Amino acid sequence: MKKSLKVAVVAAIAVSALALSGTSASYAAASKRACVILPDADSGTRWVPGDQPALNKILTAAGFVTDIQNAQKDTAKFATIADQQLAKGCGVMIIVDLQGAGAGVAKKAKAQGIPVIAYDRPIAGASYYVSFDNTVVGQLEGQTVVDGLKAAGKDPKTASIVYSSGDPADGNAKMFLDGALAVLNKAGAKAAFTMKGTWDGPTAGTYFEQAFTALKGKIDAVLAPNDNNAAAMITILNKNKQKAVISGQDASVAGLQNVLLGYQGATVYKPFKVEAKVAADLAVKLLKGEKPVAPKKLADGTPFFASAPILVKAANVQQVVAGGDAKASDICTATVKAACTKYGVK
Repeated sequence: MKKSLKVAVVAAIAVSALALSGTSASYAAASKRACVILPDADSGTRWVPGDQPALNKILTAAGFVTDIQNAQKDTAKFATIADQQLAKGCGVMIIVDLQGAGAGVAKKAKAQGIPVIAYDRPIAGASYYVSFDNTVVGQLEGQTVVDGLKAAGKDPKTASIVYSSGDPADGNAKMFLDGALAVLNKAGAKAAFTMKGTWDGPTAGTYFEQAFTALKGKIDAVLAPNDNNAAAMITILNKNKQKAVISGQDASVAGLQNVLLGYQGATVYKPFKVEAKVAADLAVKLLKGEKPVAPKKLADGTPFFASAPILVKAANVQQVVAGGDAKASDICTATVKAACTKYGVK
């Protein structure tokens, strides 16, 4: 599993690069403006500090004007921003969906002949989808649970596992879950309790409290969809002086700290700079009137450029720091300093 996934990392990035290089003329950009809508600016999320400058740098370096705005987790604002951008004219739109608001925007843009790149999250009717291989992300999360249980001497077939997932309004959530279930089902694992899906940490904490009560505290593992949810669950487990195998994704500072401290089995690292470069390079080609051929397609036929995720355990947390997506100074606080020294995080 580990060896094949490492091969997939190299192969997926290489395929994306090759696919982008082979293009043919199709879209005639009415405007040389790249319009971008991000979903929120919540503390700790990647969009503002990460994706925004990465996208802007490549697009402006290619000589295009950028209009990058943030919907601040408001679907009405999302639609308003889109209408304003379309009124000014866009040669291409890069959109991170927000609770389904992207579909309406994609329909309006395409009616005007403007290609739409669904960024990170799938959007019905988009011209292209650029993200990480979300099924593989889920597989890595499922494998984290299976490997963690086996390492603890517990049989996945009989272990008490809480299943959690992301917000059902997010198209990626199903792909993450499907990938994880494929691994868990193969191992013979079953859910002792299934939580409602959410990306919100506090909400996940409330749902997990319900699971903890229903199972009378007997929890061997948790299929947590991301680090944010995992952190809320870990807080509850620590409060009750208990420990369980927990998955996660995003390689957030809190997630990396929990991995180093042994509270979280692993996190899935999705280097956003790779994703941003693929999307920006694709946008540049579309703005030049070209139509790149994607190496994959979603089930609905949307052309899909998929980058490969990376599983991060305590031993390779330094990889995230070296990639510039986390700072050792942020990770290695007083309670984590010893673990950082042990695993070479600097």
